Amino acid sequence: MGFKNISIERDGLLAILTVDRPDALNSLDTTTMSEINEAMRELEKDDGVAAVVVTGAGKAFVAGADIGELSDASGMTARAVSRLGQETFSRIENLTKPVIAAINGFALGGVLELAMACDIRIASTKAKMGQPEVKLGLTPGFAGTQRLPRLVGFGRAKEMLMVGDPIDAETALQYGLVTKVVEPEGLLDVAKELALTILERGPAAISLVKACVNRGANTDVETGGFYESEAFGLCFGLGEAGEGIKAFLEKRKPGWSRKKD
Repeated sequence: MGFKNISIERDGLLAILTVDRPDALNSLDTTTMSEINEAMRELEKDDGVAAVVVTGAGKAFVAGADIGELSDASGMTARAVSRLGQETFSRIENLTKPVIAAINGFALGGVLELAMACDIRIASTKAKMGQPEVKLGLTPGFAGTQRLPRLVGFGRAKEMLMVGDPIDAETALQYGLVTKVVEPEGLLDVAKELALTILERGPAAISLVKACVNRGANTDVETGGFYESEAFGLCFGLGEAGEGIKAFLEKRKPGWSRKKD
């Protein structure tokens, strides 16, 4: 995969996707979003990749949407950009593999929306996160009004969305927006370590857990419970549960299969 504004580094079963637009503080223009979309499409199909870490080059995770690109946009153009961002971030959210955001600096606007599409977010102590769109007379365009309340609650989400000021990493941890705050120099290592810990678990179970949580968040408990029962049974049908239980009883590590049928 050859890209202009992002890079993909392999580390065993991990893929590290780095947004790299240093002259624009890694801001998300349509080219960058299209590249992320295509990269996720390819990583989904790649049996050699079992988890993805998303981060930004330099001091910024990703600064936000490329406002310069939108300065003269018509309503139709702006709507198309919004739909591209939503499609891209939905692809991240629905990837069958775990995706971890390593937030190493500013994550504002569209970029916080990118991070929220990831399964888990880890922040540097220097990270700042926010949805400042209202300061420009805009609403978020990449589903920030939908994912933020689901993560931090409606009151806090409305305050962040209506005031537009960024919050620091410790506040984000308190809100539940991120799960860990670490020193900048250790951020990527912690993200990789977490990904590797997840990869020690049953691969089908991880994918099914992610699907159940995502689907269940948008339905009632009874329907979500139905999805969960189906996933629970599927783990046995695939043989993964049998291997996991047998390994537990035999006090050994399970021999998971990552081969796709």
